Amino acid sequence: MFELAIKGWSLDKDLQIIQADVHMSVEDSVIIEEPLCIDVGLPALLYSALHDTAPNRFAPADEWEKMPFFVCGCGDPECRGFSFVVHHEADEHIQLSYVEERTNGTYRELETHVIPSQEYRKQIADIGETYLRFIADLDYRPYFGNTVKVVEELVEQIHLTLRSE
Repeated sequence: MFELAIKGWSLDKDLQIIQADVHMSVEDSVIIEEPLCIDVGLPALLYSALHDTAPNRFAPADEWEKMPFFVCGCGDPECRGFSFVVHHEADEHIQLSYVEERTNGTYRELETHVIPSQEYRKQIADIGETYLRFIADLDYRPYFGNTVKVVEELVEQIHLTLRSE
């Protein structure tokens, strides 16, 4: 069973990043359990519900689909992040691999889990919707200026996919 829970959302007004307590687990394996910046990698997380992904924490902001899903509380993906490779399998499952990135563009696989695609998509879409509700009335200017637009579009695409399954 895949579980992604994000609680205690807050805006760091100085850094213009969204921070929260992140819990991610699969079966008995807790992958993440700590406060992190969630908006830098949110577009990449949502994208992973629809497409295969491979991370590059050193990519520029406009290559948002390569960001680690969650990064250090400071918001800098080069500081510390939780990077994942996602591969969509033909049998309606995804392979989620937690990886450690290296500066030469390669990575070391730490652990891999197979998760039903629909379960993954639903939880990821819920996170995107929560983000959109949270930022609705904030004076929020993310580093990647199109973050909100990209999140809105990806949430809608995920919902279309869920309705067709």
